[in-house]
Amino acid sequence: MAPRVVGIDPGTRSFDIFGLEDEEVFLDESIHTSEVDRDPECLVKMLLDNQPLDAVVGPSGYGVPLKRLSEITDEDLFYITLVKHDDVDLSVLTGLTKVLKRLKMTMLNIYLIPGVIHLPTVPTHRKLNAIDMGTADKLCCAVLAIYDYSRRHGIPFNEVSLIMVEIGFGFNAGIAIENGRIVDGIGGSRAGPAFLTCGSLDMEVAYLLGSFSKNMLFTGGLRTIIGDYSLAPEDLPRIIKINEMASIAYEAFIEGIEKMVRALNASVKEPQAIIISGRLSGISEIYDELEDRLSEIARVERIIGFKAKAKSAAQGAALIADGLAGGRSKSLIDHMKIAEASGTVLDYVYIGDLRRRFKSML
Repeated sequence: MAPRVVGIDPGTRSFDIFGLEDEEVFLDESIHTSEVDRDPECLVKMLLDNQPLDAVVGPSGYGVPLKRLSEITDEDLFYITLVKHDDVDLSVLTGLTKVLKRLKMTMLNIYLIPGVIHLPTVPTHRKLNAIDMGTADKLCCAVLAIYDYSRRHGIPFNEVSLIMVEIGFGFNAGIAIENGRIVDGIGGSRAGPAFLTCGSLDMEVAYLLGSFSKNMLFTGGLRTIIGDYSLAPEDLPRIIKINEMASIAYEAFIEGIEKMVRALNASVKEPQAIIISGRLSGISEIYDELEDRLSEIARVERIIGFKAKAKSAAQGAALIADGLAGGRSKSLIDHMKIAEASGTVLDYVYIGDLRRRFKSML
């Protein structure tokens, strides 16, 4: 009997919940992140109402080596959220941590999964002085990209080589995939400017800022530069025609994605395609511009997946859950060596004394 599984994507804008049984969709829902933060019971009830469930891949933040939620410690929670204990904006502590603690009480078979930096398929030299090479949800997107491309083009998953670009509401990110395995990544806090975040930060700016809260990571992007905090991504094509600052910010946004893809091209020399996913990829003007700029590297395609309401990350998380439960995706998940992930997100940082300082605080 095929396993019945669920994947959860804790996005900046929404929590997406996606259920699969023998590759048939039985659950496809999206809940605003603020609603889940305020009352995790809405998420818990949805899972309990869809029992029995053989496996769930839960919200994993920056990621940890594969582990059941029932085994998660306070140290793991720190590595998942990377929120300092002295962060003055305590609201950042009440979201993901609260959700995980409530999910832990359900006794469901929930797994937390690694981020890109934990994977043994990524060479060590690419991990140096990095933390965010792609959070756990970006790993899920990569799983879906491989699965989707393999199915659509009739290519064995172990022969699929791609550059995947995720253009989300908060962050952009890129993942390099060679022969069905993740070999490199540029996470959202290291990529170019996105809709909310400034992305990679000049170290001189970081020095002058001094201490800053986690919430600052969600500023400095298009919405901040344009100066309209009510701006929706779908408004961008209109506003760049009438607002000079919006046009400048938009060019930085598009060019930042192009630079990220060209950087990842050094790790995957001959990608079969560049796969675009994420909320902003649905805006035709953005997709068309990226297709025009990137097609000289490889064919540009949108991710298709299961044609569901739930975002790509939730769909990929469900495929991982299916593989962990022994379903049809097992060979793909085994090939990607997700269960062989190890270490922490701080293991490769050689700037200052982060590893020693935070280890002593835990």
